[in-house]
Amino acid sequence: MRSFSDVYGRSPEVRSQAPGRVNLLGEHTDYNDGFVLPTTIPQLTRIELAKSRDGRFKFYSANLDESVVYAEGEEVPEGFARYVFGCIEVLKQRGHRITPVEIHIRSDVPMGGGLSSSAALEVAVLRALREAFAIQLDDVELAKLAQQAEIEYAGVRCGILDQMATSLGDSKHMLFLDTRTLERKLLPLPSGTELVVIDSGIARTLATSGYNERRAQCEEAARLLGVKALRDVTDPMRADKLPPPLDRRARHVITENARVLRAAQGVSAKEFGELMNASHASLRDDYEVSVEGLDRLVELLQKQPDVLGARLTGAGFGGACVALVKEGHGASVKQSVLTQYAELGFKGEALV
Repeated sequence: MRSFSDVYGRSPEVRSQAPGRVNLLGEHTDYNDGFVLPTTIPQLTRIELAKSRDGRFKFYSANLDESVVYAEGEEVPEGFARYVFGCIEVLKQRGHRITPVEIHIRSDVPMGGGLSSSAALEVAVLRALREAFAIQLDDVELAKLAQQAEIEYAGVRCGILDQMATSLGDSKHMLFLDTRTLERKLLPLPSGTELVVIDSGIARTLATSGYNERRAQCEEAARLLGVKALRDVTDPMRADKLPPPLDRRARHVITENARVLRAAQGVSAKEFGELMNASHASLRDDYEVSVEGLDRLVELLQKQPDVLGARLTGAGFGGACVALVKEGHGASVKQSVLTQYAELGFKGEALV
């Protein structure tokens, strides 16, 4: 991989980083003003930055070995540069003067894995810009700007889950977050457990998947139920009054919020795992965002005697699965499940 000095011929002035995240419960609830329960993962996106000497913005992705160069006012190409460009533009909209910069990006957060590679990129870029231009910006505001950048410049109508988890979370705790009020608290992971995260090997792209469609369906369901957002409905039976598929979409959000609130009360590891299993079934049957490979991987995990619960994580349509495992058994679970998954004709990879 080419370094900053390889690309730009000098040393960077600022370095920053941000982690990926895995969501344990609370999928597709954030854009419904609901509740989520993520934690961060060891994989990081790293940014190196220096102010440009020739008046042009320059972005380089070491993973893709791609460079983008543009001057103020010029069109920015599609791809990874749109996320970086978006971060710069949202700061400008806030009245901050951002002069041209040279940016080097290196990441081991899998792209298309449902582990918030885009949020990690946005948060890391904004952290670097905050330092380089001495911008007064706390971590919550930074997360909001990262979300704005993804919505306005990458075309994904995402909720605030990924950016808040990446900006405020840590790998030792779960971040319980009310996405309407942004009230939050760090909670311990279930006692006597560890997490296993496996990439299904099935990549997906949110902007071209059914993600935006699901969000529009939830908004229509809320309108028909006469509420601001589906978070304001607590009785799953109310979803039965809606036409299909809105009934199924709403039922998932209502029950998923209930699962997060239950888990946040401090349940046993066994019950937490059961909530994860129920979450996957709801995502598969009511929200219809799972695919065959994800379902097979989750089934293999759930059949392991040392696995308490497993589900897809992220938006679905591909990506990763997360499992709650009895402490000390993660390595054996990963080895066994990946072998069986390969025998089914899929190629997965253990990430955590």
